[in-house]
This record gives sequence, C-alpha cells and structure tokens, in this order.
Amino acid sequence: MRTVVIEAPGNVDDMVVKVSPRPRPHAGEILVQVEAAGVNFIDIYRRTGAYPVDYPHVPGLEGAGVVTELGDGVTEFEVDDRVAWVWVPGSYAEMLVVPVEAALRLENSVDSVTAAACLLQGMTAQYLADSTFAISHEHTVLVHAAAGGVGLMLTQLAAARGARVIGTVSSAEKSAMAYAAGAEHVTRYDLLADITQQLPLLVRDLTDGVGVDVVYDGVGRTTFDASLASLKPHGLLALYGQASGPVPPLDLGRLNAAGSLYVTRPNLMHFISNRGDLERLSAQVMESIANKVIEVQISRSFPLDEAPAAHRFLESRQSTGKIVLTMDPVSSNSSCPDSGG
Repeated sequence: MRTVVIEAPGNVDDMVVKVSPRPRPHAGEILVQVEAAGVNFIDIYRRTGAYPVDYPHVPGLEGAGVVTELGDGVTEFEVDDRVAWVWVPGSYAEMLVVPVEAALRLENSVDSVTAAACLLQGMTAQYLADSTFAISHEHTVLVHAAAGGVGLMLTQLAAARGARVIGTVSSAEKSAMAYAAGAEHVTRYDLLADITQQLPLLVRDLTDGVGVDVVYDGVGRTTFDASLASLKPHGLLALYGQASGPVPPLDLGRLNAAGSLYVTRPNLMHFISNRGDLERLSAQVMESIANKVIEVQISRSFPLDEAPAAHRFLESRQSTGKIVLTMDPVSSNSSCPDSGG
C-alpha cells in the first residue's frame, strides 16, 4: 500500500510516498481501506516539528473508508461497513488500522469525502460554539479566518443562533464566503497596515465602543494582541490554533488591566476523550449538516501522491473551507457534495 512518510521534521519536500506492507488489525481494531483523508494545520505542525511526534511519521488524523478486516473479538463492525474517524494518526495512507473506540459508522447518505472533510473541523467548531463559549443571540463574536475550515463553520453556527458575527479574512473571495455564511461585517486584514492597532478600533466602532463577547482565534501570533484588544470586559479569547506561529508568553496582568478577560487554549482531543463524548459531538455535527446549519465547503481535493502540494496550498492561506486527500487520482478544485443528512 502507498503511505505518505516524513522521516524527520522538515519542510514540505521531505514528505515522500512509500510502499509499505499491508497492516493487520489486532484485538479491538479494524483495518480500513481509506477513501479520503482530511488535511489540517495540525498535520503541518507535526510535519515541521512544532508539535513533536515520533519519526518516521505518517501524517493525517482523520479520514473515512470501508472496513476490510476485523481484529479478534470485534463485534461492533462488519467487513464492508463504512466508517470515519478522527484523531487516529497515519491517515495519509491507503489502508489504516483504526481502534474500534475511535471509529464512527457512516450512513449511506454521507460520502467518504464529506465525512473526511467535516468531522475534525466540524467537531472543533461545535465544541467552540457550545462548550468553550455558549453562543446565543445575545452575543457578538469575532471569528478570525472566517472563510477557513473551522472559521467558516463557526460563522455559520453563530449566525444560525442569531449572534452578530464579525469576521476577518485575507481576500475578496474569502470575504464573500464569510458574508454568505452569515457574517454581518467582514474585515480584510491583508489590507490593514497594522492589524494590532487597527482591528480593535474597527471592532469598537462596530460595537459602540464595547467590544465583542468572544474571539475565536486560530491564527495565533499575528492576531493575538488584536484579539485581546477587541474584547469587552469579562470577554473570552479562545485560541484554538496557531497558523501564523505560536503566541509568545503572556503577562497575565494584561487580562486584569483590560477588564478581567479570559483566555483559553482548547484542544479537540480533550472534548472527545471518551466514547460518549465522541458520539455526541459527531452526531451534533452530522445533525448540523443535515439541517443545513453547516454547509461543508471543500477548497481542493488532491490525490495521495500530491500530499506535498496539499500542504503548500494550505500553508499559502489561499484555501477556503477544507482540503482533502483521496486515494485515487482526481481533478483538483472539486466542490463539496451535499451530505444529504
């Protein structure tokens, strides 16, 4: 089988496709023929060494496919069942051993590409909008990268709940997408000479000088100070990613001086650490898709052999929505099919 392998931390050209032996599932595991794998910034963090992992390393944490073999004692699934998973390392491969406790059964109405595109980012958006800060019609929220994978879903969830959404994006195309997702106002931060100084002023102008209730920041270093300065007293900054790099150490006295602010650095794994939470959160995502609250957007599909190109595209910040890898050659620029519920 073909597998994308990284021998040591490095740049995108250090990703190579190798032929590896067919894996075998052990007790409590299933072997899956992978049909699609999601591409996420955490894959880049692991590739570069920003998030340390053991090497050689096969990237990818989410995907979908068909069960081809059962490990001893497995009764939860059968051969030919369709499944999806999140937080299972090694998804950039034609075949993957998946622990039963991490596998989610797929309905026939949800194709594998859609499943691989929606679960990790969809569950992230869902817990951010519920558990991290329960968004309601009373709130004004600031969503950075509002046309990105998580940002677009967050914008849709917040708008569906009646919240007022202010988004930031980096292009005219992304601005149009954020507006279509329900944002009330969208700012092009690529047009700001100094985002740290200018964005909080824009936010204050839009909120009668008050600021926003919550900021969802997956960008990190370049937006963090602007995010803090855009909050109202008692506001919350949810830093869920670091696409622009890690945030330097924070003097906690700044939170006091700015109005008793809160900052959290959440991680999806902590919200799906047991089977019940995984099933509940994934069901919420699928329900949101079925009810058209979330519309999954796929920016590009790449064949497995072009995994380096997929990483380049994600790092270029040109993408809108999700990037996926498929195991068979497909034409790029494919749009996301409707999940159908």
